[in-house]
Amino acid sequence: MTAVRLSRPVDILRRFNVFFILIGLCLLLALLSERFLSLSNLLNIALHTAVVAITGVGMTFTMLTAGIDLSVGSIVALSSALSAGLIVKQNMPITLAMLLALLTGAGLGAVSGLLIVKGGLPPFVATLAMMAIARGLTLVYTRGWTIPIMLKEFTFWGSGTVGPVPVPVIVMAVIFVLAYVVLSRTRFGLYVYAVGGGEETARLAGINTKRITGAVYVISGFTAALAGIITAARLWSAQPNVAAGLELDAITASVLGGTSLFGGVGGVGGTLVGAFIMSALNNGLNLLEISSYYQKVIKGVVFILAVTLDLYTKKRR
Repeated sequence: MTAVRLSRPVDILRRFNVFFILIGLCLLLALLSERFLSLSNLLNIALHTAVVAITGVGMTFTMLTAGIDLSVGSIVALSSALSAGLIVKQNMPITLAMLLALLTGAGLGAVSGLLIVKGGLPPFVATLAMMAIARGLTLVYTRGWTIPIMLKEFTFWGSGTVGPVPVPVIVMAVIFVLAYVVLSRTRFGLYVYAVGGGEETARLAGINTKRITGAVYVISGFTAALAGIITAARLWSAQPNVAAGLELDAITASVLGGTSLFGGVGGVGGTLVGAFIMSALNNGLNLLEISSYYQKVIKGVVFILAVTLDLYTKKRR
């Protein structure tokens, strides 16, 4: 009985360590900056979290299959440019423009999936190439210029509210509920974990591992495109260099949330908390007026610590 009681605090710490990290980070930033806990700043953190978290959902799906998607930041930029450009330049209906942007993101994810399952390319290589392609297409489409868009029907998705709740936060909640249900209550979710736990074993069990692997990259491309639309609507413009480095935030959020880089372990619940950590960190560094150069260093260190923790957890497991 004594041994069990002594182990409980340790078990609680291991299970909820990401929550303790978030709470500790917020307390530290609140002490360093009196503006951190202001209502306007907390709202800003929530809006930024929505983009990181929605992108992180797709990243979590790919990582659960022992893959990774480095193209999400570029797909965010491309879908942002397309959704704004089709409305402003081609006078396309807002709903149709948004739908085409989402389909483009899903399509680029499908191409990455095909390169992996049919071409035999490692996920790192395939999505790194797609990162360059999508960013290049963004620059070609925008010609390097910002596309302003101030139509309220569009900016509502990034700046609007339903009651006191910002629309991006509502979209984030819906995506997370859907992702949680898919991963925990459907056969597809079970197969995703199975592929990540051991692709050959999953294949011998009768699972179409190639179809599952390809599907998670479609999901990743779709969620990145959705984040891109929200980004353009929030900024009231599509900027060709937007979301540079977002893939690092999404990966770090997933790893901090307990999703293993080696596949088969994790979930979107932890990713949501990890996204709040990354957004709070970004926000706090800006409030403290830390140079953007040093911010990249700090985020790189956080990523290393997250991966080191993942390696340690894998060895313990």
